[in-house]
Amino acid sequence: MADTLPTLPGTTTEPAPAPAATRPTTLSRVLAHPLVWPVLALVVLLVVNVVANPSFLEVRLQDGHLFGSLVDIVRNSAPILLVATGMTLVIATRGIDLSVGAIAAIAAAIACTRIFDSAAQGGVGTAVLACTTALAVCVALGLWNGFLVSVLGIQPIIATLVLMVAGRGLAMLVTDGQITTVTNDTFSALASGFFLTLPIAFIIAVGVYALTALLTRRSALGMLIEAVGINPEASRLAGVRARTIIWTVYVFSGLCAGVAGLVVAANTNSVNANSLGLWIELDAILAVVIGGTSLAGGRFSLTGTLVGALFIATLARTIPNIGIPVEANYLFKALVVVLVCLLQSPRARAALRSRLTVRSSKGATA
Repeated sequence: MADTLPTLPGTTTEPAPAPAATRPTTLSRVLAHPLVWPVLALVVLLVVNVVANPSFLEVRLQDGHLFGSLVDIVRNSAPILLVATGMTLVIATRGIDLSVGAIAAIAAAIACTRIFDSAAQGGVGTAVLACTTALAVCVALGLWNGFLVSVLGIQPIIATLVLMVAGRGLAMLVTDGQITTVTNDTFSALASGFFLTLPIAFIIAVGVYALTALLTRRSALGMLIEAVGINPEASRLAGVRARTIIWTVYVFSGLCAGVAGLVVAANTNSVNANSLGLWIELDAILAVVIGGTSLAGGRFSLTGTLVGALFIATLARTIPNIGIPVEANYLFKALVVVLVCLLQSPRARAALRSRLTVRSSKGATA
């Protein structure tokens, strides 16, 4: 046994504090939080808009409704937030759903076609029945994706790519390749209506988001989803029904995409199956990644997804507001998203923390 030195009365054996150079500063700890950079990027976009348009942040109350650029942003973020909420859970299981845009188009095509063919086109019951039918089909499509991934074991990117391609054709068949226009106030209210001065579209999106957060963070569902995403085989051996979990998240993703498709169609009271929901899956994936959820599966952040969806919607508003040419829209958007993702990179954050630590240590010794 090694000899130990006696402890003198009144002394302690606590280890010496770490040198100041190795202790993380408060700023470095804050910058290490995964939500810092998305929030800062969102704030920067808002500042840029205020510089370009000083009245950008003004919100006015007119006829009992809120109006303004910020209100438009939260309304336009609703479809992205809906799709991104479902996409977050899919990605958390180490999957991906590329078919959400096609599912949104199918939902809009079914709802608008049923309303158009109804004898009482403007009736409330007509809109409710049309939307219910469309969402039921979306659930069935989600079941199909879940079956391909969880039962047949097809790679998620391939399984959902099938419906991504075929879904557009199905939506075109439903509408006979025509732009279908409807007149129904109840259906229009999904996008243009207000409740308690707030846009109904955003209320629906936040309601779905809040319910998802409640179920995943106040029950064991979120832990089970993360377990499947981290190691599906280990979770199966531990008694987790990985197949059921995967099936559930794809059904939920299809349902969220269907609601988003209805909101987009209600915004114009029409459906163009060839373009409705086009590339919304990419915006949803970007919102999830910007929010800090890893594409490798495992832990996910619904709060980050909310910030990411608001960021994407604000960026779409910023591009025309600062005078970016239409031809450069996608290029500018890509550059901004790449910059935010680079700032979230673990290597970039580690390098930034080390530089901040070195600077703080030099300042302390100066």
